[in-house]
Amino acid sequence: MKLVSPLPSNLKFFSAAVLIATWGGIGLLRPAPGTWGSLAALPVAWLIMWLGGAGLLVIACFAAFGAGLWAAAAYGQSTGEHDASAIVIDEVVGQWIAVLFLPLNVWAFLLAFALFRIFDILKPWPIGWLDKNIEGAMGVMVDDVAAGIVALILSWAAWSFFVG
Repeated sequence: MKLVSPLPSNLKFFSAAVLIATWGGIGLLRPAPGTWGSLAALPVAWLIMWLGGAGLLVIACFAAFGAGLWAAAAYGQSTGEHDASAIVIDEVVGQWIAVLFLPLNVWAFLLAFALFRIFDILKPWPIGWLDKNIEGAMGVMVDDVAAGIVALILSWAAWSFFVG
């Protein structure tokens, strides 16, 4: 089993679209590139929140979403795949949303990570509906945003009820 998936020959690793879409190459890891992308998003979210709180992370979410739309479209156009598994910028944005209003606490972040992965993988309604019915780069990104929102709500509620 290969631990790293090769890039298609028509893509260059150091192109902006590849670096953004794969979150610096994390999306090329196997197995479960989405889980690796979500996991790699956590320390960056922690740093952003440590530097500027949830407000700065909100700004980062919008910036990453915009960059992700562009990169997912460019990557998809180059590979011919609508939602290639190597594209993990959508998981990064969703995971950042999932931790937005949680405290800087390892257990809170792990709870949000677990819930986000569950909703991103299982895709219950409306996440699955978004995944199936929105095309293009927006379709790549928006289901993970929805999974992040659901994970955020449930993480925040559970953390508030049991800890806070």
